[in-house]
Amino acid sequence: MNKADLINAIAAEAGVSKAEAKKALDAVISNISNALAAGDKVALVGFGTFSVSERGAREGINPATKQKISIPAKKVAKFKAGAELAAKIK
Repeated sequence: MNKADLINAIAAEAGVSKAEAKKALDAVISNISNALAAGDKVALVGFGTFSVSERGAREGINPATKQKISIPAKKVAKFKAGAELAAKIK
């Protein structure tokens, strides 16, 4: 499912226009992104939790040349599925 499919599904289930569904989805994505950028955690009960994790700097190996390279530290987004979502997937 891509973003357009998701917008169509939201519009059909909520009984709103596709334009309204797109605005709602964009607002949700924007607010989750902004919260993560601010270092906050976003917990949607039953669905899951979005958070930011710090990956430390480390050494890696370039597979093409077999030379050691240094990989800098960075922040990564993480998602942990909630109990209800995990149960639906099983």
